[in-house]
Amino acid sequence: MSRKPAPSSRRPTRRGPRPATRILLALLALTALAGAASTAWRYETTSGKVAEGALPVRPVVPPGASTAAIARQLHGLGLVRHPLLFRLLARQRGLGARLKAGEYALSGPLSLEGILDALARGDVVRRALTVPEGRSLDEIAALVVGEGLALEAFLAAARDPGPVRDLDPLATDLEGYLFPDTYDVPQSPEAPRALVRLMAARFREVISPDLPRIAERGLTVRQVVTLASIVELETARAGERPRIAAVFLNRLEKGMPLQTDPSVIYAMKRAGRWDGNIRKRDLDIDSPYNTYRRPGLPPGPLGSPGREALLAVLEPAATRELYFVSRNDGTHEFSETLAEHNRAVNRYQRRRASS
Repeated sequence: MSRKPAPSSRRPTRRGPRPATRILLALLALTALAGAASTAWRYETTSGKVAEGALPVRPVVPPGASTAAIARQLHGLGLVRHPLLFRLLARQRGLGARLKAGEYALSGPLSLEGILDALARGDVVRRALTVPEGRSLDEIAALVVGEGLALEAFLAAARDPGPVRDLDPLATDLEGYLFPDTYDVPQSPEAPRALVRLMAARFREVISPDLPRIAERGLTVRQVVTLASIVELETARAGERPRIAAVFLNRLEKGMPLQTDPSVIYAMKRAGRWDGNIRKRDLDIDSPYNTYRRPGLPPGPLGSPGREALLAVLEPAATRELYFVSRNDGTHEFSETLAEHNRAVNRYQRRRASS
């Protein structure tokens, strides 16, 4: 007679999820995590970091700054939650090595992607710089500094005559060859040198059509620019420039000294003696630029002449006049003889002294 097996005292083992189920759950968790990360990434990179209507945020990117350094600056300005986000975005878009140095004014609405694009394009702050006719290299440098550009970088570039070496083999700097005009100046470390190249290129653009005429007149570019710089400084009246150019050309033809005050003023500025006034004793200053003591043209330009002054030298008035004196109203009295000139000097000097 068989016996029934005794009931087991062991409880049934509770089985966990099957391996396939565990894998599925893990995939779902990873998918949810990836979705959350993707959502967070889109939010951080595409949401507004600079609000519309807010004051511009002004990061300044130094030359050679790494993406990490730029990211830290943006983080400090509150434009990115963590520097790593910006670095990852720059790497993802392949822009890490293309971010431009300079001063930026980031205005909204602007996302982190928009900020990265602005830095990659080099949307640096720009200002319009107007250089009036007749300004010397040092005076132009002062204007450049006034726009926030580096003085030493500008002067270093302006002292290199390379951009006009073919036009003027005697040039030792770009005095006279930085053409007066209005320029769009980016606020970046490269701007001073770029501005010098742009101004020299503008001079070349202006003078190139006249090169055949300059050669026909038996002049050099340096002589034309030097004389035009004197004409520019002698009068602000466009209608007088051809007559003043003719006076100086006539004097050169006769071997007479030019005796032009702007050359003395330039010499005094180079010597650090200019105080805004020219006195009789200053006419004896020992300088190659002093046309009262030295015959012929000065060694080089006194400043940057404009187009009209250059044309005046190439198209002077048909006159035999050798002298002119200021009427004290912005115009001049012209004379052919010294006697006429002396009478004009006495008349206008006496009127000035009595006024």
